[in-house]
Amino acid sequence: MRIAPRLLSSAIAIALLSAPAFAEELSGTLKKIKESGTVTLGHRDSSIPFSYLGTDPRQPIGYAHDLQMKVVEALKQKLGVPELKVRYNLVTSQTRIPLVQNGTVDLECGSTTNNLERQKQVDFSVGIFEVGTRLLTKKTSGIADFADLKGKNVVTTAGTTSERLLKAMNADKQMGMNIISAKDHGESFLMLESGRAVAFMMDDVLLYGEMAKARKPDEWTVVGTPQSYEIYGCMLRKGDPAFKQVVDDAIAATFKSGEINAIYDKWFLQPVPPKNLNLNFPMSEQFKKLIAEPTDKSAEQL
Repeated sequence: MRIAPRLLSSAIAIALLSAPAFAEELSGTLKKIKESGTVTLGHRDSSIPFSYLGTDPRQPIGYAHDLQMKVVEALKQKLGVPELKVRYNLVTSQTRIPLVQNGTVDLECGSTTNNLERQKQVDFSVGIFEVGTRLLTKKTSGIADFADLKGKNVVTTAGTTSERLLKAMNADKQMGMNIISAKDHGESFLMLESGRAVAFMMDDVLLYGEMAKARKPDEWTVVGTPQSYEIYGCMLRKGDPAFKQVVDDAIAATFKSGEINAIYDKWFLQPVPPKNLNLNFPMSEQFKKLIAEPTDKSAEQL
C-alpha cells in the first residue's frame, strides 16, 4: 500500500514529537558525564582501607573505591558509554564538600559521614558502612575511656565529625583537653605515635587501619564507649535525583547480589596493600542490617 507523502510527513512529525516520551531527557550530572565522556571521582590519600593511594600514586584503591567503580559500571550502561573515562581528584576532609558542590568532583566515596549538617550542603547515597567513634591509644597510656582524657593532649582530624564531638565534649564537661586538629588521619596518628597526644579520636575502623600500619601494632589498642554511631555514604551534588538513583541502585545491587561480602573480606579481613597489613575488623551487626535494608538516612535520623 502506498502512503501519501503528506500522511508520511505527518507520521514522522508525530514520531519526532513523541520521542521524548520514550527517550529519557538527561540533565544535571548525567548530562555532564555523557557529554564529556568522563566521570570525576573524589578520593582520599590515606583513609585505609576505604580510599587511599597504594604503590601507584595515580591510582586510588580501597573498599569505598571498589563501590565507586560499581557506580562507574552502572553509568556506562545507563548512558551507553562503554568507554567512559575516569578522572581522579584528590580530596581532603576540608575540601571534599566544596569540590562536590562546585562540580569539580562528580562523586566522592571515601570515609565521609552522612549527617544532618552535611545534608544541607550535599546529597548522600545509601549507606556504604557504619562505624562508632572511639579512641586509639597506647596500651600503657592508662586511657580506657573518654573521661580519662581530662587535661590531656588529644588529636583528631580536622573537618571530621570526631572533631566536632570532641570540642563539644570538652566545652560541655569542662575537661580541659588540648585538642589538636591534624590535616589528615596519617598526620593524626603521627601526632599520637610521636607522643604529642595521648589518644586519637576517630571512627573505629579508621583507627584499626592506623593501628595496622604502625611500626609496632601490638603496642596500640582501640578503647572507649562510642560517642556516636555513624553511617558513611558517597557524596554527590544536591538536588540531582536522576544521578542519585543510578548511584543508589548500583550500591544496592552490590549488596543484594552478595558481592559486598567478597569486597568486605578483601579489605577488612585480609592483608591489604601497600604493606599487606590485616585490619581483622569483622562485619558488625549494624552494618549487616544496613546491607539488608539500604538507606540514605544518617544515624541521627534512624
